[in-house]
Amino acid sequence: MKQRGTAAAPSAVSPAGRRAARGAPKRRTTGRTGQKDGEGRVVTAGESWAQGPGGGSVVRRILLGSQLRRLRESRGVTREAAGYSIRASESKISRMELGRVSFKARDVEDLLTLYGVADETEREALLGLVKEANIAGWWQRYGDVLPGWFQTYVGLEAAASLIRIYEVQFVHGLLQTESYAHAVVMRGTPDATRADADRRVALRLERQKVLVSERAPHLHAVLDEAALRRPYGDRAVMQGQLRHLIDISEMPNVTLQVMPFSFGGHSGESGAFTMLRFPESDLSDIVYLEQMTSALYIDKAEEVQQYEKAMKRLQEDSPDPAESRDILRGLLQLT
Repeated sequence: MKQRGTAAAPSAVSPAGRRAARGAPKRRTTGRTGQKDGEGRVVTAGESWAQGPGGGSVVRRILLGSQLRRLRESRGVTREAAGYSIRASESKISRMELGRVSFKARDVEDLLTLYGVADETEREALLGLVKEANIAGWWQRYGDVLPGWFQTYVGLEAAASLIRIYEVQFVHGLLQTESYAHAVVMRGTPDATRADADRRVALRLERQKVLVSERAPHLHAVLDEAALRRPYGDRAVMQGQLRHLIDISEMPNVTLQVMPFSFGGHSGESGAFTMLRFPESDLSDIVYLEQMTSALYIDKAEEVQQYEKAMKRLQEDSPDPAESRDILRGLLQLT
């Protein structure tokens, strides 16, 4: 980490800044297979947007980071030069701009000065975001059972105005009953203690409160019939879960569809995925793909568009909500 006055400062103006007409720098990919840097992001268990001191508001961090990136690029300042100005590395600037770390007010003040932001109103607005970005989310108290890479998703889910999901393995966490959730947790983490399992279930139930909150998002879920037929828990657990889905599908902010086996192949053949949309106009839609020990967060427009098309086809090809409720009732009778 460089200190002020200990080395000559690198040139603040990048080649991209001198050739602004050529547009923004191209997104780059790291040397690790599948891990992307820039607009398409892979978050692993070892490096997460939600890690770092204090956790904080995921969405506010991303918003602040994206604004700092735009200011830096508009001034043609390199990441290296930006890092030097706050006694940090180029990689630290990259993590800040991606919203992966918490922010220090002094660092943001120094960067705003470097980027030529002199207007006090604009500076105060951005420094206000620093305070909001460093507020710990409610999910932080579940850090003992919540992987860092999933903390990011919980924060984004809580801030979304539209949540669209396709699920094939089991009923999505936002739609699970307590008994079903416990069965899923015990199947997925068989070595977990009863206390840890209870904590994981409590976290899942806490997440569900977003659906009945004052600013509840709209949830549009497409559940593959396989997710409804695969047993988790005993017969009573599955019956309770199916009844819950029938009830929750009547909520005004929930649209629930079932993709039946009888349809055959469909656009969700690549597996489960979630799409999140936010009320903030500065934030693009994010596609969330969960893996065993990490997660992929996609926000590159052309990639998101492919998932948008797949989701639209799933919704069009699945029976409508009323017909889907009939399917659920039929499955309940068979269970």
